[in-house]
Amino acid sequence: QGRNVHPGYAKNKMINAFNVAMDIDAEIPELERPQFTSGYEGFYHLVSLGGSVDKATMEYIIRDHSNEIYLQRIEKVKESVEKVNEFYGKEVATVTITEQYKNMRSVIENGYMHVVDRAEKAMLNVGITPLIKPIRGGTDGSRLSYMGLPCPNIFAGGENFHGRHEFISVEVMHKAVDFIVEVVKA
Repeated sequence: QGRNVHPGYAKNKMINAFNVAMDIDAEIPELERPQFTSGYEGFYHLVSLGGSVDKATMEYIIRDHSNEIYLQRIEKVKESVEKVNEFYGKEVATVTITEQYKNMRSVIENGYMHVVDRAEKAMLNVGITPLIKPIRGGTDGSRLSYMGLPCPNIFAGGENFHGRHEFISVEVMHKAVDFIVEVVKA
């Protein structure tokens, strides 16, 4: 929450909400952003920043494969907000945590590995070499898994997901169909 004052009379009065937001973001470990992490490394991802001098909002996605480290990341954000509030001497920033989804690994490993095994076998049957590795996403699969329908992320074949240059080739689409038919047969 900022305080807009005419710039000519702003000294010791104005609080620019964008500067508050940037101060909070500066507290987030720079090398723990998606562009600097991979595999099982978690991240803080600033996905939205908007507003005006008077009021600004920021939205982050926080991810980690470890629930313990995930909770530590949430605490880091809260501490960053507290530090900024201390600097300004008042509550200029608040934080709201909304859980989007958890990592599905614990669900899959707790009685549903046969789903992964079936997918792996189906891949081999249609000539795809399985590559089992951590996925850094999977909103739908995770939500469904926690609702009782185990849905590990499996072969999709696309490239450059969520980017301007996202694509999938026709040949890979045919292979994906072959794979899905094989899973259904199993």
